[in-house]
Amino acid sequence: MTEAEMRAPRADAARNRDQLLAVATRMFMSAEAEPSMRAIAREAGVGIATLYRHFPTRESLVDAVYRDQVVRLTSGARELLDRMPPAEAMRRWMDLFGDWIAAKNGMIDTLVAMIESGEIAHAQTRGELLAAITAILDAGRAAGDLRSDVTAEDVADSLIGIFTVAPRREHDAKAARLLNLLMDGLRPVA
Repeated sequence: MTEAEMRAPRADAARNRDQLLAVATRMFMSAEAEPSMRAIAREAGVGIATLYRHFPTRESLVDAVYRDQVVRLTSGARELLDRMPPAEAMRRWMDLFGDWIAAKNGMIDTLVAMIESGEIAHAQTRGELLAAITAILDAGRAAGDLRSDVTAEDVADSLIGIFTVAPRREHDAKAARLLNLLMDGLRPVA
């Protein structure tokens, strides 16, 4: 067996980890309070030992979900731009951002403690998200379908405001309406 084969996780282990991440994300998005590790394992259809083998602490699970969501947001910007016009990509990306915010709400206590302790670099995450927004804005400016005077910070701050007053799981219709109004404001004045 080669060294790479010895380090690569078995297919079933990789599936279990992916399943645990997906279930934890879904549960964090819909939870009023942080779900227990046991509830996450049960919902994923694995034993608690399997969960702890992949994520030895709640913090390691929260970190993995948080990082996975950031990757989905940053890669999502590129993927959306590859498939649709920039203004449409921006609006779809806003929905991804809303999902990220919703997932954070279900793990907020652990997440805040991790940010305060320095385990998660909030500034780095913000930089990655601003770069994703900038990529969409730049493409939109070049195409003429997004305003040239809007910054990534403007968009990020607006999104945080929208999802503060209209959390996704409780107010989907209100959030969608506010996001559409924001998009109207991002389009160039004719």
